[in-house]
Amino acid sequence: MAHNLLMLVGDYVEDWEVIVPYQALQAVGHEVDAVCPDKEEGDTVATAVHDFTGEQTYSEKPGHTFELSATFDDVDAESYDGLIIPGGRAPEYLRTYDEVVECVQHFFEEDKPVAALCHAPQLLNAAGVLEGRALTSYPAVRAEVESGGGEWHDGVTVDGNLVTGRVFTDHVEWISEFLDVLGTDVQHGEPMPASDD
Repeated sequence: MAHNLLMLVGDYVEDWEVIVPYQALQAVGHEVDAVCPDKEEGDTVATAVHDFTGEQTYSEKPGHTFELSATFDDVDAESYDGLIIPGGRAPEYLRTYDEVVECVQHFFEEDKPVAALCHAPQLLNAAGVLEGRALTSYPAVRAEVESGGGEWHDGVTVDGNLVTGRVFTDHVEWISEFLDVLGTDVQHGEPMPASDD
């Protein structure tokens, strides 16, 4: 069964953390509306590529531009079956928008599936939805998870409607677990035979 999903993004969202789930969820038949406050359908957000090259934390490089597929002011959280929040720098400032925080709260109040990755728990903490929840995040966000009343785990974590991952290297398991929570049954057919040409 196809679901209507909402993805909250902003400038300097992590490149792989927005593009990969956006495309993967559509590939299995879901509709995904990617929105950003103060921007409209067709506008773009800048993404950032976070790289781990041996320093104490990640480096940040310019990524792609990512086109929004809907207008934030036009969306009604009631009409969506699930929420995706990628990481990067976007959650840090998206949490300053009351309307974004209220949108996140709706999905928890209605017990709808939520997939959050990397720095996304910064936004979940601002929404006050972490108390008593098991989850993970980018390790540097652990203090915010715990100060918000969450129990931090080191790996993809499912707690009821909430599916969390640490970073983009968790994509396969994180997306797979989110599909399970959504009730998505992905059918695998036989591979096509190799061409003799």
